[in-house]
Amino acid sequence: MYKSKHRVLFILTEITVIALIIFLSVSIIPAVDENKRYSNFFTWITTAALIISVLLVFYKINMSVDAKFKRDALLKNETKLLSDFIDRLKFCYSLDEFYKILGEVLEMQGDCSILFVDRLKNFVLYNSPDRLTIDKSLLGTIELNFSASWNDGYYFLGENFGIVNSPRVARGFFLVYKGKHLFVFCKYTKAFDTAIYRDLYEEYCNFLNRTTTISDLSEIAALSQEWQQLANTQRSFLPAVMPNIDHLELAAYFRPLINVSGDYYSVLPITKSKTLLMLGDVSGKGLAAALVMGLVMNTVKILEDKDDLPGMIRAVDKAIKGMHLQDKYTVLFLGIVDTSKMTIRYVNASMSDPIVITKAANGYRIRPLTSNCSVVGIIDLPDDIEVAEQRLFRGDVIFMSSDGVSEVMNDEGVELGDTELFHKTITTSAEKHPKQFVDDIVNLIMSYNGNKRLHDDVTMMVAKIVE
Repeated sequence: MYKSKHRVLFILTEITVIALIIFLSVSIIPAVDENKRYSNFFTWITTAALIISVLLVFYKINMSVDAKFKRDALLKNETKLLSDFIDRLKFCYSLDEFYKILGEVLEMQGDCSILFVDRLKNFVLYNSPDRLTIDKSLLGTIELNFSASWNDGYYFLGENFGIVNSPRVARGFFLVYKGKHLFVFCKYTKAFDTAIYRDLYEEYCNFLNRTTTISDLSEIAALSQEWQQLANTQRSFLPAVMPNIDHLELAAYFRPLINVSGDYYSVLPITKSKTLLMLGDVSGKGLAAALVMGLVMNTVKILEDKDDLPGMIRAVDKAIKGMHLQDKYTVLFLGIVDTSKMTIRYVNASMSDPIVITKAANGYRIRPLTSNCSVVGIIDLPDDIEVAEQRLFRGDVIFMSSDGVSEVMNDEGVELGDTELFHKTITTSAEKHPKQFVDDIVNLIMSYNGNKRLHDDVTMMVAKIVE
């Protein structure tokens, strides 16, 4: 047995080292010559160095011999069966592979009977197809003797499947880790070198931890893939490219905080001169917000009378309330730009004020399209939803955005929308094409935020009246 040889080797090594130290001390250290300074110190240093050198040599010899003893003990005779099982287990990454190794090594080569039980779920994960492991009385005894709270470790089983202290009288063994019990019934358990069990248990624990990690990562990967699919589906609701509309130039920007967002926008031509602009923001984040976003987009898209702004608001309100999500609602801007009449008719349901930027004699002035309706989807709407109207001029820029734009903060906690820099950028960029306008605002947001991670979705849309 390895442990017996290891103990004998340790004792012999200790005796040899002690004898050698005594020999070196007696033979090397001469009588101290009081007339020679430092002779005593030099002698002791020399002796200590020799002793350390000898100890290192003996340590290497000991390790080499001990390793050979271990190889001879664990890789020969019956113990080789468990060593082979350990070697296979080191490269096992799934329960299916584990069951295969149990069958090929322990059952086929070792004639062992196996029972693998998840005691936390009280479920048999694997059992050998023999009379012993399918016996209901055995399952009952195991369930009675070894509870789900059994301490982690390895144990030896006796004749009646109870715990025994000596492997010499054992008829099997079992391993326990995190509620997973592996029972191995083997008539020649006493022939296994006891040194193998520590290695076996360690690899068993490593395997279970590995499979748990892989399972968790697989779930995360699957979930991430589902979220990405959802994000792709959500983006399909948004215009892939802006429509080509006479006398109207358009651009938009959409940057969700996570894969999915509650922000949305759309451009829907009604007639040759009328175009519906929509931009909104659903409360909250994540899946529920994305579902409501899709519902709102679809509701507006399928309505036939897109001239009826109050009717669209009511349809959206009814659709959201029909989902019974309790805390979900949307702020929403709906505006119809008429390039023939040069007007914009709109309902602003508590959206961050869209603005019209108009060129004047002394520069540009900003006209807000102020809120004239409550949030949609959670409270009762008024009987009469107001529709406001403003005059438009050639060169006017209509700028709509979610609050993720105006509420971006710098290091001092000042929101971008409250700064002169924001207003100056807007008026300066009004001369440009809407795509360049959007790029200017995006660059401003990133620099103002110090290029740090944003804390909200950023969505904006720009429409410019042109000749």
